[in-house]
Amino acid sequence: MRLAILATAMMAFSLNAATLKVGDPAPKLETGKWIQGEPVKAFEKDKAYIVEFWATWCGPCRTTIPHLNELHNKFKDKGLVVIGQDVWEQDEAEVPKFVKQMGNKMTYRVALDDKSGNTKGKMAANWMEAAGQNGIPSAFIVDKGGKIAWIGHPMTLKEKTIEEILAGTFDVNQAAADSEKKKAQEGKVNDAWRNYNVATKSKDWNKAEGHLKEMEELLGEDERANIDMIRLRMNLTKEDAAAAEKIAARVASSQQENAQFQNQIAWTIATASSPSKTLLEIAEKSATRANDLEKGRDASILDTVARVQFVKGDKVGAVATQEKALAVADDRTKKEMQKTLEAYKAGRLPEE
Repeated sequence: MRLAILATAMMAFSLNAATLKVGDPAPKLETGKWIQGEPVKAFEKDKAYIVEFWATWCGPCRTTIPHLNELHNKFKDKGLVVIGQDVWEQDEAEVPKFVKQMGNKMTYRVALDDKSGNTKGKMAANWMEAAGQNGIPSAFIVDKGGKIAWIGHPMTLKEKTIEEILAGTFDVNQAAADSEKKKAQEGKVNDAWRNYNVATKSKDWNKAEGHLKEMEELLGEDERANIDMIRLRMNLTKEDAAAAEKIAARVASSQQENAQFQNQIAWTIATASSPSKTLLEIAEKSATRANDLEKGRDASILDTVARVQFVKGDKVGAVATQEKALAVADDRTKKEMQKTLEAYKAGRLPEE
């Protein structure tokens, strides 16, 4: 139904050898149809560019878009051009609808990929694949000299970096060296992630926990919440309620202004096989927090609230909330939301 935060976190690490790196000349723009804004045919010398890759089906992308729009509004008169490059899209007809739905949260340029002669898309192949970027959202900054100055998750992009790039004081060579160090670290994280998966499949929980700690040390404090989400899933899988409750409480207290993160906590608990009463209370608080942040306008979050209500035994409330989710759902998700509503009315959980 939705992309898990842990998948997003792990997919962001490069699994393939990258041929496009920080410090390299930016590939040419080979976009398809422009959905919004003035088309950009080529990079101009007096401007810097953010090329951000996203898709309508990507939940974390929806969280990133308003942040990207803030950067667009702040720096658009200082020489920054923001391009939302749709990629790996399941149905390109949904893109204009999505952009319209986002309204003033997504006012920068938006383009489809050019799939003529390449079903993957030319931007997907020559930018994302070439850079070893396997997950979205993912952003590239092109400096005024036409070089790739930065590659990473949009939420980690600092305004100081943009300011230095626009001022011409950003050290691309140092950034390239730092990027290579980061890639070496990501290789170690990928090894730990693979080892973690092997350990969980064999139910060697002590080894699995050891690999999670290894990832924590490699990634640092700012990634602790994402690792804890993985740890929460592990303890739910092995039905260790006490450990799961402790981790859930900890992770729920982090990123309290991130609606999608709070939503994922609630969904993870509500879809577990037998969550405890304490876990469901945490799920309810996180789902409510996420819904309040989005002011009841996000169908997937309302869907989570309804799920928590149903699992807690409030079937009437679940039906009412699912009806609200259906009312604000886009065409792409209405069918699924309707099936869930029918299941709740019949007094059962929807088929997963």
